[in-house]
Amino acid sequence: MSKRDYYEVLGVEKDAGADEIKKAFRKAARQYHPDVNKAPDAEEKFKEVKEAYDVLSDDQKRSTYDRFGHVDPNQGMGGGGFNGQDFGGFGDIFDMFFGGGGQRRNPNAPQRGSDLQYTMTIEFKEAVFGKEMDITIPRTENCETCRGTGAKPGTKPDTCATCKGSGQQEVIQNTAFGRIVNRRVCSACNGQGTTVKDRCTDCHGAGKVKKQRKIHVKIPAGVDDGAQLRVSGEGEAGSKGGPPGDLYIVIRVKTHEFFEREGDDIYCEIPLTFAQAALGDEIEIPTLTEKVKLKIPSGTQTGTYFRLKGKGVPRLRGYGQGDQHVKVVVVTPTNLNDEQRELLRQFAGMSGEHTHDKQQSLFERMKKAFLGE
Repeated sequence: MSKRDYYEVLGVEKDAGADEIKKAFRKAARQYHPDVNKAPDAEEKFKEVKEAYDVLSDDQKRSTYDRFGHVDPNQGMGGGGFNGQDFGGFGDIFDMFFGGGGQRRNPNAPQRGSDLQYTMTIEFKEAVFGKEMDITIPRTENCETCRGTGAKPGTKPDTCATCKGSGQQEVIQNTAFGRIVNRRVCSACNGQGTTVKDRCTDCHGAGKVKKQRKIHVKIPAGVDDGAQLRVSGEGEAGSKGGPPGDLYIVIRVKTHEFFEREGDDIYCEIPLTFAQAALGDEIEIPTLTEKVKLKIPSGTQTGTYFRLKGKGVPRLRGYGQGDQHVKVVVVTPTNLNDEQRELLRQFAGMSGEHTHDKQQSLFERMKKAFLGE
């Protein structure tokens, strides 16, 4: 199935700036996050949104995408782009026609272990203030019994008799184009260059075992949804004495029922009665840490924003905190009794308002606008 255009996925134009792309991603991520949206396709849509943002938020990846579109690894350069896999076959082609000559990987050289990825879901305020916790991850570690050799204690691996330790086999063919040498991974040692006669009873000759590893993680204050934390050396074990890989922790932040976050700033909505907006008042506003007093001037209109300086999120890379922005929404009263209705009519009359006439005037203006008059 063909992929949708990344700009279409995020709902932005192709000339959208970085801030607009980030804002669109946050909105879509909140909408499709599996912890919030229980629809059957929510997880797939969330992954699609994340993939689109990963590309469009990176200048180099975005430039490549704008030029070549989606990359199809099965089509190589003809598929509208390229990746590292496309170049992997060139070595085999040169080996086939020219008999090799390039550098070959030494199977006995130390090899770094693979990186691991762990997705962690945390609460909104845990992302704001940070958290320390233990996580358990499954990973491969070098067998302690044989120290990663795969051989029974007291013995050692033998050099592979088939490939003589090179880890590769050469297949020679005589064709109309001449002599062709094709190199393949040695089938006897699977490219390791060694074989094990007496295998370790704990790892059965693999040299590695699966274990559950408990790791203490410190989540810094101010981390945001989609952030990655790198834990050095906590990935898969290396081979032949090579170093282990790294662990990358992807942060997913749950939405909050009251607060919304944009960068280091916090946003919320507070309802006001008609009397509070008209006469003014002093109200209590919840923040991330406490309740504070906010003075509402008389005549405040619905949709007005007030800023609480320094009441936002601690800055992840720097000093200080963002701000909290409070939007006031004037709530229209419902279920009025007769006395309240009469008082409002008196108020309208004293203010010189003629609600019916103004309503008719509004409808007339709307009618003219539709008719193009």
